[in-house]
Amino acid sequence: MAETPAREPIREPIRWAYAFIDRPAADFDRACVFWTAVTGTKLSEPRGERSEFVTLLPENADADASVKAQAVDSGPGGAHLDLSVSDVPALIASATALGAEIVTAHPGWAVLRSPAGQLFCAVPWHGESVRPPVVEGTRLDQLCLDIPPAAYDAEVTFWTTLTGWNCHPGSRPEFHVLNPLPSLPFRLLLQRLDTPRPTSAHLDLACTTIETTRTHHETLGAVLVAQHPHWTVMRDPTGGTYCLTGRDPETGGLRPTQ
Repeated sequence: MAETPAREPIREPIRWAYAFIDRPAADFDRACVFWTAVTGTKLSEPRGERSEFVTLLPENADADASVKAQAVDSGPGGAHLDLSVSDVPALIASATALGAEIVTAHPGWAVLRSPAGQLFCAVPWHGESVRPPVVEGTRLDQLCLDIPPAAYDAEVTFWTTLTGWNCHPGSRPEFHVLNPLPSLPFRLLLQRLDTPRPTSAHLDLACTTIETTRTHHETLGAVLVAQHPHWTVMRDPTGGTYCLTGRDPETGGLRPTQ
C-alpha cells in the first residue's frame, strides 16, 4: 500500500510583526531611554508580572506600534520577533511541523524556538496596519538573524516557509532577505556566520545617511563597533549590538548605487 504523502503545514498569514528589544533588567530603563529617542517614540505603561514589558508608541497617533522592549532576568539580551496572526494555534502548528519547538505556552500566545535556536513569539493580531513613519532619516525595519554555518540552509527554509514572505539572496553571499508585504513593518535578514556559535539576533535601521545617524546616536550614548562599506555596527548604551545600514528608509531596499 502506497504511503500517503506528508502534508505541508497550512501557512497562517502574518498580519503584523513586532521587534522586541531584549535587555538585562538592570539596564532596562537606560535602554528604553535610548531606543525611544532614536525611534521617535514614547513608552507605554509597563505590563507583565514584573513590569517587564513596554511598547514603544509612535508620536504619530495614526501609526501603529511595531517595537516593544523586554527586561530579561539572565544573559545579555538581544532581539526577537513577534509574529501577529489571526489564528495563533495555526501558526504554532505550522512552526512545530517545520521543526520549531514550544518553549512556553501562554493563554492566547506562545514563545517558540526555531530549529537553529532563535526565540520568537506567536501572538494575536489586534488590527495593526499602519507602519510607523521615518524618523530623522531612519526607520527601525529589520531583524537580522546571525546563524552558524551548519544550520543556515535549514533556517532559511524554515523562515521562508513559515512566513511565506518573498525570499531572495542578499547583496553578499552570506545574506538572504525575506521581504514581507510593504504594509508590514519588519523584514528578516538571515546572515550566515563564518564560525560556529549560538544563533542570535540584532536590530537594523535603514538610514538616509549612515554617518549623520551615527553622530546622532553617539550623542545619545551609543558607540562605534565596526564600519563596513554599506553598514556600521554600533553598541547601544547598555551594550546591545545593532546596525545602521545604507538602505532606503521608505522601501527597506538598497539604493541603486549599492
